[in-house]
Amino acid sequence: MNQHNIHIDKPTAKSPQQYELKVWDIPVRIFHWLLVVLFAAAYITNKLGPNYFTYHVWSGYGIIVLVSFRILWGVVGTYHARFINFVPNPITLSQYALRVVKRTERHHVGHNPLGAVMVIILLLTIFIQALSGLFSNDEIFNLGPLYGYISNDLSLTLTSLHRQLFYWILAAVVLHIAAVLFHVFYKRDNIIKAMITGSKAIEDLAGEKAVTSSRIWLAVFIVVALALVLAWIIYSAPAPVSDI
Repeated sequence: MNQHNIHIDKPTAKSPQQYELKVWDIPVRIFHWLLVVLFAAAYITNKLGPNYFTYHVWSGYGIIVLVSFRILWGVVGTYHARFINFVPNPITLSQYALRVVKRTERHHVGHNPLGAVMVIILLLTIFIQALSGLFSNDEIFNLGPLYGYISNDLSLTLTSLHRQLFYWILAAVVLHIAAVLFHVFYKRDNIIKAMITGSKAIEDLAGEKAVTSSRIWLAVFIVVALALVLAWIIYSAPAPVSDI
């Protein structure tokens, strides 16, 4: 079945004029909540100290696989997951921002332009932070799995980047949460529920596209392939030996 066809459920009980439209596929929803868990795990294991470094590293592995998957899924995934269908150009972004100020913005079933920019910022910064962690060292006894490829000076530079990026990511996450709460409580658009159920309640179906297939097997194949590639890279890396 073509995933672009409109899938209409029965009208919701609360509002007979609203319909449930399937927007977020299962892989996108799993990615979203797993990333939340792994990001929190990476932070907590870092704060617990050097004895939890192994768990911190494994959290990083998971984040790299997840974000790499989401980037690929933004190309081959379902309609609302594809970057081409939600990443705005500068003109579209500025026009939307102006409409937000004037309170004349239209409702977006998927990511709105400002939300799309936040998605890209979070994906890129989290990905860079996780990758830099592979080359890092704590100047005590813990070394990243790819430390052996670079000099100690470069490792320290990447370690600094790894640490500093966290605060930028945290600021972006706080802004993201604030925007979500604004949508839920002020605009009455429960995007938290939508990221759990995959469906959004809308009043006008004209021109909207629904997801009718989550392409789960394709998503599983991509995740497994990415995990194997990362495992091979780490396994074949030279043994990290500190020169400090």
